[in-house]
Amino acid sequence: MSVTTSQVAITSKREERSATLDERVRHISRWRGLFNRPEFGAIAGTALVFVLFGIFAGDSGMFNLDGVMSWAQVAAYLGIIAVGACMLMIAGEFDLSIGSMIGFAGMMMAVPAMFLGWPVWASVLFAFAGCMALGWLNGYLVVRTRLPSFIVTLAFMFILRGLTLVLSTHFSNSTIVSGVGDKLGADPVVRTLFQGSTFHQLFAWLAHAGLIGTLPNGEPVVNGMPKVLLWWLAMACGAGFMLSRTRFGNWVFIVGGDNNTAKNAGIPVNRVKISLFVFTAFCACLFGVLQVADVGSAAADRGLQKEFEAIIAAVIGGTLLTGGYGSVLGACFGALIFGVVQVGISFTSIDSDWYRVFLGTMLLLAVLFNHYIRSRAGTGK
Repeated sequence: MSVTTSQVAITSKREERSATLDERVRHISRWRGLFNRPEFGAIAGTALVFVLFGIFAGDSGMFNLDGVMSWAQVAAYLGIIAVGACMLMIAGEFDLSIGSMIGFAGMMMAVPAMFLGWPVWASVLFAFAGCMALGWLNGYLVVRTRLPSFIVTLAFMFILRGLTLVLSTHFSNSTIVSGVGDKLGADPVVRTLFQGSTFHQLFAWLAHAGLIGTLPNGEPVVNGMPKVLLWWLAMACGAGFMLSRTRFGNWVFIVGGDNNTAKNAGIPVNRVKISLFVFTAFCACLFGVLQVADVGSAAADRGLQKEFEAIIAAVIGGTLLTGGYGSVLGACFGALIFGVVQVGISFTSIDSDWYRVFLGTMLLLAVLFNHYIRSRAGTGK
């Protein structure tokens, strides 16, 4: 029996209609897809913060090049540890020893270089090796004992802060070890990687061309880009690529979503978590080394409460406290909000005591927004 062209067309239309009515297939608009992204709230918050400071501090110099470098540098420091905290939180764990490890890393670098006669490069390597070993120990204790990472790293937070005080007072009879900056400047490798700024010729050309401001002596008002900004960019790009484009990144999300499912799928859960604890420790040590190189001294109170700021930046960036969901890009925008508010508030007439109030409010709004987005995604609305 022959099949006519009209019958074929009718059959085709019925198939298209049934596919359209299939409840398993849903079309998501671009706007809704953007709205469901974890970093959407942080990007919107950043835009709001810029608008507010543009209104209240637009003519104060906050958005001049030197002002931009000030709050961008603050954001970069926090952004480095926020990247590590974000990835660890996506895997369902916390590290409350980040702040203490920053101070400990600075002291591990300063004491051998200043009092034990070590070369500066060896002291820097020693600091990184020591911090990453402690990160491995954190992760190993968490996965072997199955204790909450909150408890394990809380203990290390006090241990490392105490060790930092012991080292500083034992060798220098003070909580501050000075003169480290001069030692760093004498080492060409360490100076190139961690100290000062770069792109001096570019900024000099911009000043000569009249594109940026100059000092009375003709020098540019900003003579280079702080290297911490380049480190932040490198860390964010590397971690973002790994999280979104590699198998290990998929493992991180699955481990944070459901440990048992990850184990049943053959994912090395323990190795993933320990690796992320090591990476978080690396980020904390990098923060400490860059800070010592910038300030020129190591102090026992460095990194105080930075662990909470890193977690808050990650949460503002859309990372769930329960794991399995988050974004490195969002964490970077969360850190940017910190930098803009912390420095920008000094350009306004607002009392700086309101800084913590603002951050707490941002944290609460971010948690509520993330909960709303997840509930909508879960119900399919």
